[in-house]
Amino acid sequence: MSTAMTQHVARLLLLPIFMIAIAVIVKGYADTGDGFAAGVIAALGVLLQYLAFGHEAAERMRIVRYAPLGALLGLIVALLVAFVPMLFGKPVLTHTPGVGEHAVHFGTLEFITPALFDIGVFLVVYGFAVGAIGAIARSYEGEGPR
Repeated sequence: MSTAMTQHVARLLLLPIFMIAIAVIVKGYADTGDGFAAGVIAALGVLLQYLAFGHEAAERMRIVRYAPLGALLGLIVALLVAFVPMLFGKPVLTHTPGVGEHAVHFGTLEFITPALFDIGVFLVVYGFAVGAIGAIARSYEGEGPR
């Protein structure tokens, strides 16, 4: 078990970790975003909660409980973004708006399908990583998988 100081620091760091993940998903390493890295960053925040509080307390958190559902939702979003253009006779992963077309902006953030795809990738990576962390934590405690 960890100390009260470790638990306090883990609790304090959770929100900033998720804020960094959101920043990475919005404006990633280039300009569109990086859903994979954002998912890993967010999952590391959850891993910190598992280490500080144990798996029983961490699995009571909503962000952990709904992670598998988020992974499923992310997979559906990513697949829709990838394959819906085929319904209109375009190649797989054709993004809209196209090159040179006007995109809706909110500040410097563009609302384009690559951003939606990154959100789907984020949810898949986060859900899988949190599920794997939970399975490892439960097996370490001798409970086995669910």
